Amino acid sequence: MVTREEFQQQLWQAGTFVDFEQSLNAAMKRLRAALGDSAEAPRFVETLSRLGYRFIAPVYGAEPAVREPEISPPRPPAASPPRILRHIVLGALAAALVVTAGLAIRSRPHPVDTSATPIRSLVVLPMKNLSGYPENDYFADGMTDELRAQLAGVSALRVISQTSSSHYKGTSKALSEIARELDVQAVVEGSVLRSGDRVRINVQLVKASPEHRMWGHSYERDLRGVLKLQSDVAQAITSEIRVNLTAGEKARLSTVRVSDPEAHLDYAKGRYYWNERTEEGLRKAVQYFQEAIRKDPAYALAYAGLADCWIPMAWYGYMPPGEAFPQAKEAVKNALKLDPMLAEAHTTLAFITLYYDWDWAAAEREFLLAIKLNPNHANAHHWYGEYLSLVGRNEAAIQQSQRARDLDPLSSIINTWVGSRYFFARRYDMAIEQYRSVLERDPGFVPVHVTLGQAYEQKGMLREAIAELRRSVVLSGRSPVYLAALAHAYGVAGRTDDAAKLIGELQELSGRRYVSSFDLAIAVLGLEDKQRVLASLERAVEERSPRLLFVTVDPRFNALRSTPRFKEVVGRVGPSS
Repeated sequence: MVTREEFQQQLWQAGTFVDFEQSLNAAMKRLRAALGDSAEAPRFVETLSRLGYRFIAPVYGAEPAVREPEISPPRPPAASPPRILRHIVLGALAAALVVTAGLAIRSRPHPVDTSATPIRSLVVLPMKNLSGYPENDYFADGMTDELRAQLAGVSALRVISQTSSSHYKGTSKALSEIARELDVQAVVEGSVLRSGDRVRINVQLVKASPEHRMWGHSYERDLRGVLKLQSDVAQAITSEIRVNLTAGEKARLSTVRVSDPEAHLDYAKGRYYWNERTEEGLRKAVQYFQEAIRKDPAYALAYAGLADCWIPMAWYGYMPPGEAFPQAKEAVKNALKLDPMLAEAHTTLAFITLYYDWDWAAAEREFLLAIKLNPNHANAHHWYGEYLSLVGRNEAAIQQSQRARDLDPLSSIINTWVGSRYFFARRYDMAIEQYRSVLERDPGFVPVHVTLGQAYEQKGMLREAIAELRRSVVLSGRSPVYLAALAHAYGVAGRTDDAAKLIGELQELSGRRYVSSFDLAIAVLGLEDKQRVLASLERAVEERSPRLLFVTVDPRFNALRSTPRFKEVVGRVGPSS
């Protein structure tokens, strides 16, 4: 590949003022016309969108004695282009540029950004994997996430989270359109080419409106230098946009998290599968994080990733809380021993402290510390907003969830829980509106169907509630969480036989796998069998079921709030305990 930067550096002398983008595009058009080539179906020169151009025609004959010391993507059976072809391509373009020079020369310098508006928000788009091997997607994703994490530690910047930026992987959308959808001022994009132990990264910073390339550079390193490279890129970007860094932020950007290269690759694979949030994906992620730790026992991020796997195992009922949370706690403590300033680990510890230890004051301290360490960590705002809902601080809860959404605007789970902040504040119409907006973009997202169904139920719209809850049961593969919610709605609607069938299914299922007693309590609650509900809640206390904390605010429990046994349950798990 020949990058656009190389064309600019080799074809124009310093101080030559041209409209580079127009000139290069015009030259490529003339070159293709001369070769009888096409941008849509190239035989000679392939365009790599916004990065550069690659010579792709088969090459025959002896290689020259001196080879170009660069990484080229494998394209068997044709050999990689020898050095002479790079000069041919550059020379051909130079000739084409002479023809178009009259159009290119300007009376002003190459366009620069003269706007006084500083860059204070950006997104790091998924880096393109140019290796030709799909398995290197993990590596490219890991590089993207590491650069994003470096920039996210800057408090003066709003950096979009990985969940939202990953929606644009492989997109052909214009950068200005992406920036508008995410409400950011600038975009960081690039490519990764890995061959053996060598890595080449091309990266550029583009201001969105008007679209203008502010900075770009190519780097080549061995695997052990990759994390230092990401730190260099982050520092270059913050310097280019003239953002003010605190002393702590300067220290963090200059401090490289060193790890074994193979361990880092295992970590990247672990995060790839963790993002799937399925039981199978989580179990694969556990294996990769454990392998990363085996290769590099001092790798703090791998311990944090491992802890992040055990939490959803308990939350979604894939494992009993008494098995999953202690493992999560051990992993996160190991992460913090290695890196006490790791915001991701403090966020996870806050979650464990709240939902398993039931230590509300300590959990809030951890949430606030995580946000201080990394104001751009969307999950910290997301989970802290949930904490604030549980203690009845509804306005603050809504603000935190909206901040999480600003950082991760395309995250279905975060957008769903913005609606839940309204739900627990008893603003059901606003909750319904928010849930519907999630469904418009992601109709297959299971949790939003159950939360929308619950909001309809509180509005007395039982037909609509049951329809949404039935969808959640089907989409989830009859998961206990969703079966319980539907059973409750059937009970409220007077369909006691239907409710009883689902309760029987949950009881039968509990003989084969873990089913939370809290879910059984929700299922029976719709039948107004208070004694069975209270017995199930008391068992949920013994299990330390994480979702038991919702008894403090869930409107479905309103009829039990004056009951002494219910008060005792709330007293054991609630914020006053």
